[in-house]
Amino acid sequence: MIKKGNWKWHVYIIECKDGFYYTGITWNIEVRMEQHRIGKGSRFTAKHGFKRLCYTEEFDDLVQARNREHQLKDFSRKKKEALFQ
Repeated sequence: MIKKGNWKWHVYIIECKDGFYYTGITWNIEVRMEQHRIGKGSRFTAKHGFKRLCYTEEFDDLVQARNREHQLKDFSRKKKEALFQ
């Protein structure tokens, strides 16, 4: 089990301005969302624009969070939308 102090790991899905979804992982959701808002979060969101945070899950363990992130990335659009609509 990999932990960083008392950090919680967040797996998240954001909607981009052009309708695409981006799935990521972070230990500080507030800072990461600000990075996406200003175009510094990832190349993908810099290109497609940040619209809103749609979904988050919290984990104590980094390995579990990474596994869930990869699982969510494989979800179809419809399956992702079922999580938050």
